[in-house]
Amino acid sequence: MVKILFVCMGNICRSPTAEGVFRKLVVDEGLSHAIEIDSAGTHAYHIGSKPDARSQAAAQKRGIDLNSQRARKVNDLDFEMFDYILPMDRENYSNLIEQCPTHLEKKLQLFLEFASGFNEMEVPDPYYGGNQGFERVLDMVEEASKGLLWHIKTRHLD
Repeated sequence: MVKILFVCMGNICRSPTAEGVFRKLVVDEGLSHAIEIDSAGTHAYHIGSKPDARSQAAAQKRGIDLNSQRARKVNDLDFEMFDYILPMDRENYSNLIEQCPTHLEKKLQLFLEFASGFNEMEVPDPYYGGNQGFERVLDMVEEASKGLLWHIKTRHLD
């Protein structure tokens, strides 16, 4: 079982979107038995909350349901449990590095490192912007999710 954790700041916009998009890809590929997926935030702002309504609406337009997810904060066990811990941006990467035991830092990687076709290395936080920001996040997350799935299939599932 390959275990993936997507991470943003509050776990209500980017990381739940990534969890939902990647979960749909994994289900569509028939790989749910081999890949476990979760998301969390580096801050405790929204613990127990559903994803942002704008994230849910944008995802729903693409056939992705985020409604069952609830925000949680990254905890120390996550560094042991997950094989890939994928922050959405450098700030959250830095926050995770501070918390992560040194011998497990190799599990941390910016999520967009798996994307092709983008010059950016960070998924921008759409929280304070308009609806177009949520669509842009979905575009980036979908591309990175395809690359991540390919990576997992070629490295872990062959």
